[in-house]
Amino acid sequence: MKLLMVAVNTVKPASISVRLHVMYMHSASYRHRSGKKIMASHIVGYPRMGPKRELKFALESFWDKKSSAEELEKVAADLRASIWKQMADAGIKYIPSNTFSYYDQVLDTIALLGAVPPRYNWSGGEIGFDTYFSMARGNASVPAMEMTKWFDTNYHFIVPELGPDVKFSYASHKAVNEYKEAKALGVDTVPVLVGPFTFLSLSKPAKGVEKTFNKLSLLDKILPIYKEVIADLKAAGASWIQFDEPILVMDLESHQLQAFTKAYSELESSFSGLNVLIETYFADVPEGAFKAVTSLSGVSAIGFDLVRGAKTLDLIKGGFPAGKYLFAGVVDGRNIWANDLAASLTTLQALEGIVGKDKLVVSTSSSLLHTAVDLVNEPKLDKEIKSWLAFAAQKVVEVDALAKALSGAKDEAFFSANAAAQASRKSSPRVTNEAVQKAAAALRGSDHRRATNVSSRLDAQQKKLNLPILPTTTIGSFPQTLELRRVRREYKAKKISEDDYVKAIKEEINKVVKLQEELDIDVLVHGEPERNDMVEYFGEQLSGFAFTANGWVQSYGSRCVKPPIIYGDVSRPNPMTVFWSSTAQSMTKRPMKGMLTGPVTILNWSFVRNDQPRFETCYQIALAIKDEVEDLEKAGINVIQIDEAALREGLPLRKAEHAFYLDWAVHSFRITNCGVQDTTQIHTHMCYSNFNDIIHSIIDMDADVITIENSRSDEKLLSVFREGVKYGAGIGPGVYDIHSPRIPSTEEIADRVNKMLAVLDTNILWVNPDCGLKTRKYAEVKPALQNMVAAAKQIRTQLASAK
Repeated sequence: MKLLMVAVNTVKPASISVRLHVMYMHSASYRHRSGKKIMASHIVGYPRMGPKRELKFALESFWDKKSSAEELEKVAADLRASIWKQMADAGIKYIPSNTFSYYDQVLDTIALLGAVPPRYNWSGGEIGFDTYFSMARGNASVPAMEMTKWFDTNYHFIVPELGPDVKFSYASHKAVNEYKEAKALGVDTVPVLVGPFTFLSLSKPAKGVEKTFNKLSLLDKILPIYKEVIADLKAAGASWIQFDEPILVMDLESHQLQAFTKAYSELESSFSGLNVLIETYFADVPEGAFKAVTSLSGVSAIGFDLVRGAKTLDLIKGGFPAGKYLFAGVVDGRNIWANDLAASLTTLQALEGIVGKDKLVVSTSSSLLHTAVDLVNEPKLDKEIKSWLAFAAQKVVEVDALAKALSGAKDEAFFSANAAAQASRKSSPRVTNEAVQKAAAALRGSDHRRATNVSSRLDAQQKKLNLPILPTTTIGSFPQTLELRRVRREYKAKKISEDDYVKAIKEEINKVVKLQEELDIDVLVHGEPERNDMVEYFGEQLSGFAFTANGWVQSYGSRCVKPPIIYGDVSRPNPMTVFWSSTAQSMTKRPMKGMLTGPVTILNWSFVRNDQPRFETCYQIALAIKDEVEDLEKAGINVIQIDEAALREGLPLRKAEHAFYLDWAVHSFRITNCGVQDTTQIHTHMCYSNFNDIIHSIIDMDADVITIENSRSDEKLLSVFREGVKYGAGIGPGVYDIHSPRIPSTEEIADRVNKMLAVLDTNILWVNPDCGLKTRKYAEVKPALQNMVAAAKQIRTQLASAK
């Protein structure tokens, strides 16, 4: 069994420049070659996929048994070495290690603590690839662990399953091994661990454990393992350790903050001889949490997000403890706009007056995991727009430039170019469209609801569609084969004609339609063979969007997305999907869904302009999608799905901000379909988030049918209906997990449907997978859908005989 560790000798030797650079790094600040003392700089974390998705392809090759564990480890080691060298060469003092992962940093922490659910039959010892990837992806006999969104990002993490009987053990030495690996290359890093408080707070009760179980009661069981890790890191030579505790930005109760304080007080004895950084990000830190974290005597440094958490500045100005380091996150880790260096320098100078020159460290607002990797790989990007941007590699340079400027070693040419780019962006005519601005501003006078209530609409739709009870459908996409990707790639490169491209896509749609008819699915989809990504495809056809060639960002595991860049006002010049949906409908007598991505999801899964409120951009997108919906209806498409997969993801982390967000987000969805006839059935889809706390907003969206992830989260969604929430529209809680290669049996799916029928009315329930089938293979899709349809028919028969 291969262990989650990489031998140091698999990594290429570091360059002399790395080794020389490390010689300068011996205090909070170090001296520039000019003799000036340079302020220290820090990066919270860095993308791990590689500039050309090297890790993605290595992982998928390994999973497909086309390459060995050693080959996968070699790719990973080379990526790590390259990242450490890049940061060292750029002048960064506090370089993170252990931010690399083969899948997810929370899963890495599950492995670190030996918190493996019993169903994976782990027998102890160092956790290897077999167990690790089974937890992440499932296997032939065991489903994967639940996956959900990392705070309000599009990154997914594996949810720990814990209970009072979990036996923890030190089962992965990855953090120590990677620190040693970097040190052997001449780079002294800051090992990063997901903090114990955040780890437990993000976990869920294991199966069979009461939902009221106090997860924080497990602190006493996991802290001894954290102490072992700390001891090993100290023995290896680490002088700093970073604990990521982003849960501190949430609304926490006093007993939670007491548990946090107790945890770090307990760890304090192991901190002797170490500098300890507690890193927070993604929002303002509430006053109670600010007091708790700044009061910890054993903690040397605290990191704050000063981009999304601008109000935290007031707390710092109100009193930051003398003697502690402040890691000031002034370079945005979540978006790709170039930093306004002059503004950031002003902020840093103010902070310097509070904490002192030797205790201020320039940092990113969060890990750069959420940005694209390197602008160098974008030679075809419009030059003006490119000048407005900074990807992860450029943000590293910005951090260093700010640190030098703060010390009086300002790179005047760099700052001047930055100021020119900022001015260019503000004045560029390509950013503003007055007609779009006026149309969006006019939306606020109405709530844009359909004229008839959902019950009446469903009756009208059933007369037109004549669907059976428990109608079956899929979410939209079908497998994207290598041949299909080749066709799209060659068409984009102008290697095949438009006629040849259209012919190939039509053949693929016809194949998907025929397969669904053979499977006897009730409401069909065209499979989306023409689409690269559910957001990028639409952005490419809307004004105000720019696109990258290699701007990939990890979403989960090996899955990467290439978010569009919204730089200006948004409008729809031409119909986007009508041709393909009409073509697909002409191939069948069954209802064919028109497939659209909703405005909130396009917004949340793009890099969004930061020069106007997000809701204004969302209203603009909503108007563009409204035009498309009405054109689809005119073309004879009677079922239109407007996916809002990211609605929950965008929910602000602080409760006080929820109502405003949900108001404009839900309003944006209603704008898209308020003008259609009662007989046009509007679907939406959501996936991989905790929806129970926003169920009333989901109802307020007023969709006719909602399909929603359910299987991987242990049918958590159904609990909200057990608790008395009445839902009158159609609903399809997913019956199987499409993010796993595992094929569910007919009996398993039937059991899920029966659980749904215990809390939902028969006449509103739909049967569908959790999500789209794009990432699966046909060898998995066909039997899974066959079993899904068989389960639906089996239960229809049971219901008919029970009458």
